[in-house]
Amino acid sequence: MEIIDGKKVSEDIYSVLKSEVDSIKAAGGKLPHLAAVLVGNNPASQTYVAAKVKACEQVGYGSTLIKLDADTTEAALLKTIHELNNNADIDGFIVQLPLPAHIDENKITQAIAPNKDVDGFHPTNLGRMVLNLPAYLPATPFGIVKLLEAYQIPTLGKHCVVIGRSHIVGSPMSILLARNSNPGNCTVTLCHSRSADLSHHTRQADIIILAIGKPYFLKKEMIKEGAVVIDVGISRVESTTTKSGFKLAGDADYEDIAEKCSYITPVPGGVGPMTIASLMYNTLLACRKEIYPAS
Repeated sequence: MEIIDGKKVSEDIYSVLKSEVDSIKAAGGKLPHLAAVLVGNNPASQTYVAAKVKACEQVGYGSTLIKLDADTTEAALLKTIHELNNNADIDGFIVQLPLPAHIDENKITQAIAPNKDVDGFHPTNLGRMVLNLPAYLPATPFGIVKLLEAYQIPTLGKHCVVIGRSHIVGSPMSILLARNSNPGNCTVTLCHSRSADLSHHTRQADIIILAIGKPYFLKKEMIKEGAVVIDVGISRVESTTTKSGFKLAGDADYEDIAEKCSYITPVPGGVGPMTIASLMYNTLLACRKEIYPAS
């Protein structure tokens, strides 16, 4: 069993990005600039955004953080997005999810200009991904592809079961691993809350990717010997062994299944760091106008 170290792989990506930034700086070019919009005071969102700001500092990007109150109107948020869309200094930006209940997330996502949508959630980028055209790939699935690549985990002809069908992780992940590419060329089964006899599918899987937000869901009797398990889930559960009384848990029961796996991602420290690294990578592409050339 080998633990897939997302922190190490993300640091390798940051090292490459920093070298690129140093070259741009030496040539007197424009440095990549990422902006983040945070609405409200969701603790998890605050943590994620702070990590993104720190990553920008690490690789030498410019960064802007826009904080808005939880009672900010949808119209006011749309105005902020319009301003960012038209700010030539900002190459890409994200609106941190989830948003307060009174704001339509779909409307907000679709208001972001596709050429600045470095999270890869806009329908234009998702559509281009489906057609295997140049696109900003959704950050978490992109990060998982980079992990498989870094550890040289074979995917050609393998059976991959993706559990969870969200447009953020599950659905795009199933598309990426089915593509004629490396990593890719998997036979993909996409499972979800309405799937009958889920264990029947997972026991056949060479690769399992979980993104359902149910702590300790995947048990050893649900996987075959030598399976690769990529755990995207992260939940806060009670713990008597930590000072805070809580700890982070994945969708897989790590202690139960680890020895049965050939590769497994820990939680935390597996997929999480790769999501931010992928966002940084997309921002460099945006700065270079590689996906959407300047007109």
